Amino acid sequence: MGKTIVEIKEALDARIGKPLTLKANGGRRKTIERSGILEETFPSVFIIKLDQDSNSFERVSYSYTDVLTETVELTFGDDKKKAVVVGQ
Repeated sequence: MGKTIVEIKEALDARIGKPLTLKANGGRRKTIERSGILEETFPSVFIIKLDQDSNSFERVSYSYTDVLTETVELTFGDDKKKAVVVGQ
């Protein structure tokens, strides 16, 4: 299923303030997995406020292109069976 950047942004706009799990390509065969809350969306990027217990910094930002190219995968919800994955 091909998504566009506009569809990804609209999907994220509807989920501001919701908890999520983030999987990102860290380079050199590394995958980074973090959890946090979708804090804000902008025309080109979105910001995730990370859980302070497990992360050394407060926020990360990614572009909608990262989701489109599957460099970043976002999973919303605590229960994986009811999770909504953006970008697939």
